Amino acid sequence: MAALAAFALLCGGAASAQEVAPDPVGTWHGTVEAPQGPVALVMRVTRDEAGTLRGTLEPASQAPGSLMEMTEIAAEGDTLRWRVAPIGASWEGTWDAATGSWRGTLSQGLTLPLDFAPGELPSAPVVEGLDGSWRGVLQMNQARLRLVVNVVTGDNGTLATLDSPDQAATGLPLTGLARDGQQVSFAYAPGGQGFSGTLSADGSELVGEWSLPGTDPLPLTLVRGELAGPAARNRPQMPQAPFPYTVEEVAFGNPDFPDVRLAGTLTLPEGEGPFPAAVLITGSGPQDRDESLMGHKPFAVLADHLTRSGMAVLRFDDRGVGGSSGDYASATSADLATDANAAARYLASRADIRADAVGFIGHSEGGMIGPIAMADNPAVAFLVMLAGPGTRLDELLLAQRRLVGERMGMAQDVLDRGEPVLDRFYAALASGEDEAASLAAARAVLTPEAMEAMGAPPGASPDMMLSEYGTPWFRYFLAYDPVPNLARIAVPLLAINGSLDLQVPAGANLAAIAAATAGNPDVTAIELPGLNHLFQTATTGSPGEYAEIEETFAPSALAIVSDWLQERFIER
Repeated sequence: MAALAAFALLCGGAASAQEVAPDPVGTWHGTVEAPQGPVALVMRVTRDEAGTLRGTLEPASQAPGSLMEMTEIAAEGDTLRWRVAPIGASWEGTWDAATGSWRGTLSQGLTLPLDFAPGELPSAPVVEGLDGSWRGVLQMNQARLRLVVNVVTGDNGTLATLDSPDQAATGLPLTGLARDGQQVSFAYAPGGQGFSGTLSADGSELVGEWSLPGTDPLPLTLVRGELAGPAARNRPQMPQAPFPYTVEEVAFGNPDFPDVRLAGTLTLPEGEGPFPAAVLITGSGPQDRDESLMGHKPFAVLADHLTRSGMAVLRFDDRGVGGSSGDYASATSADLATDANAAARYLASRADIRADAVGFIGHSEGGMIGPIAMADNPAVAFLVMLAGPGTRLDELLLAQRRLVGERMGMAQDVLDRGEPVLDRFYAALASGEDEAASLAAARAVLTPEAMEAMGAPPGASPDMMLSEYGTPWFRYFLAYDPVPNLARIAVPLLAINGSLDLQVPAGANLAAIAAATAGNPDVTAIELPGLNHLFQTATTGSPGEYAEIEETFAPSALAIVSDWLQERFIER
């Protein structure tokens, strides 16, 4: 950020003479201090022959040369705004004549400051002789974590990123890459971690140590290979045309949010209908209609299977993603529940859909959103919870942290030390009569000692922690207790979980769902052995396996859902 500040000062004298914003056409650069580290971005704005603004965004420090098209960009007076719908990102800023830059905020799940100065990104130093993909295995307690360090030298100097396949993390920015003779070092700043080692004489290996705060360095050898592009993974279950059913692109509004118009895909079985129908509700984070994740498209597979069995299925892009408008970053689960209800009411209005047989199928947070929506919509005919929560969400997050942390090699004393602090932090965020009171209570918890115990990166401030965790979505999520809404459900309910689910543990959550719905005569709760949070046949359940597994959705789980629906809603 120091380099950017200096650049702004140099430009300040010339820019201060301007009283209005310049034409945004051109190249602009900025750096956002994200929780995973500083991410350098390049914004390029053009104007087509019709005078319409166009733009691209390049994550220059993570994937140099990779350009993402802006789905929307507009300049009005001294304000510039854009959106990249596929990744759920939006930015809005105003022209600052004093610094000659656009000063604004980036929203993508959380909101972070991001300013754009004119020109290309200043080049990083060139580090000779390290280009390639360096792979190694870090032994942490009982876990083996694969690490991949990617080094590439281009027009912007030498850039390095870190992939951790077993933690389902890619493109993490590394800083301070340096070589002095055969000695090489770099840092992963957010975790206070880093590597130092010796390059072998033939340049094929880096032998050294990985350092972590509060523990002895761990031995790590990185072996050089060719820099690999994105791997094309085999996904044998992905549906391929031609389909034995009708596929229709649809769009519908949400009367509770006039700025939200949702786009989706409706699949209709063969025949005249009317058909029973399911609305698919995605899990946490901005998701497209297929719930795309690591090369998998679970909702495309599920919709295909159910439509072949006789159900109409509507899957839609979350607000602000793909073809849907609206702002995902500012939405709570309750807001997203109104989108689900809008989808159900749209289906019920169609002559080819049975209005008395429209229900919800929600995965993960979608299994939480479904009951919230049903509290305001008694017309919903059924609910299927795919790894949906039954326990309080603050309890769920603590359980998830421990299970995933153990699988990722976190030491027991680290888990034990952080848990009570996180419990207090979560309670503070969920308390208070309004946002200001909740954030004030949470800030009081964030002493330096507490932040260290929580695993905050060195140098992190309470403001950074609150920007990530103090969002309306997260505060609502923490305060939510599924039991009252589940207890109100009087229609058929199916809840399934995988025994290897580390994100929504099957035992505790299925038991809580069964207890909450004890008054409902048609509730089925099933734990499926050997399946993970995505309902893949897994070995450990670790999120790092998701991309490695070719199976998208276990056929046994698909059959349970379709058989349950056929027994109740599909005429044979």
